[in-house]
Amino acid sequence: MQLRRRQVLNLAAGAAAMPSLPLLAWAQSWPARPVRVIVGYPAGIVPDIVARLIGGRLSSRLDQQFVVENRPGAGTSIAAEYVVRAPADGYTLLLAAAANAINTSLYPKLNFNFTRDIVAVASIGGVIFLMAVNPSVPAKTVPEFIAYAKANPAKLNFASRGIGSLTHVFGELFKMMAGVDLVHVPYRGDYTADLIAGRVQVAFFAIADATGYIKTGKMRALAVTTKKRYKEMPDIPAMDEFLPGYEASGWLGIGAPKDTPHDIIGKLNNETNAVLADPIMETRLLGMGIEPIPMSAAEFGAFIATETEKWARVVKFAGIKPP
Repeated sequence: MQLRRRQVLNLAAGAAAMPSLPLLAWAQSWPARPVRVIVGYPAGIVPDIVARLIGGRLSSRLDQQFVVENRPGAGTSIAAEYVVRAPADGYTLLLAAAANAINTSLYPKLNFNFTRDIVAVASIGGVIFLMAVNPSVPAKTVPEFIAYAKANPAKLNFASRGIGSLTHVFGELFKMMAGVDLVHVPYRGDYTADLIAGRVQVAFFAIADATGYIKTGKMRALAVTTKKRYKEMPDIPAMDEFLPGYEASGWLGIGAPKDTPHDIIGKLNNETNAVLADPIMETRLLGMGIEPIPMSAAEFGAFIATETEKWARVVKFAGIKPP
């Protein structure tokens, strides 16, 4: 018996649709088992704590455990590559961070491309940083510091947690926009003691790491590096007030391997945004110097692309080479 053309087309269309049906059902049932969140930082520091806070709330909302797994190293690239190689099934996620955007240009020979191989899922928030000086520096404002630095080129040392770290590129962006010559002193770890002792004169800190020293007068805050003032410390001006366009924040979010089903991404985005909308969670995050910034997955992807391009310009301008 010969089939009519319309019947053939209908059968073909049905056959083509069949492979998508299990995928759709799979996405609707997600998560059916525990989800791993890979964190490129050691346990106990702010990104790890945030991952555990958000993961705990998602566990409650989705009735499955979100288990944090720490894989530090190579400036978070070890964790990112692990997730890139994982199945795109929604069960292996990445705590995405600003370092991932910086590493894209800092390490040109990575075995993956962060913006291509990791899909943006949900923003968590911006990590507030500030610029601080040793009290011996005769500058109480950013304009005064710029004038002092220009009068003393290459005589002021600025510390960072290492070449290509957030605290390094934030300082290089400041140098680029302010037109000052500061001597970069990279550390392998904490440089707080040396700033307090005056062995280095200026540095950029996550605000949670500097608040106590500012309150006791051991260091002087000149500005937060975000575009707007930090509402928990409104007396500290924003850098943008003196250098229009300056914005340098750490940020955290959730990423997944490319080709992760859209339904899973949408579900996880909605649930994460619901967690961020909880006033209790907002208070906890702000207490750690993190401003919740919920976004759609598309908005977060566009934000990551913009950040990647911005830091690529800074890395190129400063001639930063990987350690």
